[in-house]
Amino acid sequence: MSIFTGAGVALITPMREDGSINYDEMERIVNYQIDNGTDAIIVCGTTGEASTMSHEEHIETIKLCVGMVKKRVPVIAGTGSNCTQTAIYLSKEAKRVGADGILVVSPYYNKATQNGLKKHFTEIAKSTDLPVILYNIAGRTGVNILPQTLAELSKEVDTIVAVKEASGDISQVADIIARSEGKLDVYSGNDDQIVPIVALGGKGVISVLSHILPQETHDIVEKTMSGDVEAAAKLQIKYFSLIKALFSEVNPIPVKAAMNMMGFNAGPLRMPLTEMEEAHKEVLRQEMIKAGIKVIS
Repeated sequence: MSIFTGAGVALITPMREDGSINYDEMERIVNYQIDNGTDAIIVCGTTGEASTMSHEEHIETIKLCVGMVKKRVPVIAGTGSNCTQTAIYLSKEAKRVGADGILVVSPYYNKATQNGLKKHFTEIAKSTDLPVILYNIAGRTGVNILPQTLAELSKEVDTIVAVKEASGDISQVADIIARSEGKLDVYSGNDDQIVPIVALGGKGVISVLSHILPQETHDIVEKTMSGDVEAAAKLQIKYFSLIKALFSEVNPIPVKAAMNMMGFNAGPLRMPLTEMEEAHKEVLRQEMIKAGIKVIS
C-alpha cells in the first residue's frame, strides 16, 4: 500500500533572522498546504535545509511537524545521511516522534558502489518498521541508484516501498517500474516530469512547486491518474517556465524567495546557501505573476 498518492510537499524550514527555526511560521505553512490539496508533508529533506541542522533540531522539527499535521496527511521525515549509523539513529528517532514514513537519500560524497548502497539502505530499513522511500538524486550525491538495485531492494526488504526518482531520465523510470513488478512505488522528484512519470505508473510527486501552487500540483497528479492526461499535460506545460525559475539557483534558494514574495515568513537561508540574485528573483517574480500567484513583495 502506498504511503501516499498525489502531491507531497518537500517542506521548507522557515528561519528567523538570527538563523533559528520559526516553528510558528512552519505551522502556518503546513496548514496552508493541507488546506489547499497537498497530500503529504515531507519534512527535513533537502528543501528543508536538514543538512545544516543539528541532530537535536532535526528531531525536534520532525516531532513538531507531526504535531502540526495532526494525522490529516502522512508526515514523511528525511533521515538520510552519508553515515549509515547516523541515518539509523535519525530513522529510529523519527519513528519515536511519530513520523509515518522516512525518506532516505543515497549517501553523498562517499560515492558507494551499488553493493554498498544495498547494504546501506538495508541496514537503515531493518532498524525501524516505518515504510521507507529511497531518494535517488545523483546530481547531489554523485551516485545513481540503478534500476536493478532498486528492484532487488524492493523485493528483498519489505519496508522499502518507494523511490523518489530525480535522475531526470524517463527511460530509467520506466526500467525501475518494469523491474520492480509492482513492489516499488515511484514518485517524481522533478516538478517538470510529473505527467510522464505518473503516466508510466508513478504514484505522484514530492514537490517544490507545491509550496506556491499546492492545489494545482495535486491536480496535475490527480488528472493524470484519472486518465485526463491532456488536461494534466496542459497544466504541466502552463507552469513549465515557473518551475524552471524555481530551480534557476540551487534548491531551496528560489522557493524560499517565492514564499517570502507571497507573504510567508520563510526567512533567510543557512550558510553556505545565500540569498537569490536579483536578476533571477525578478524572473521568478514575473513567472509567479503570470501563473496568477499574488505577489506582495
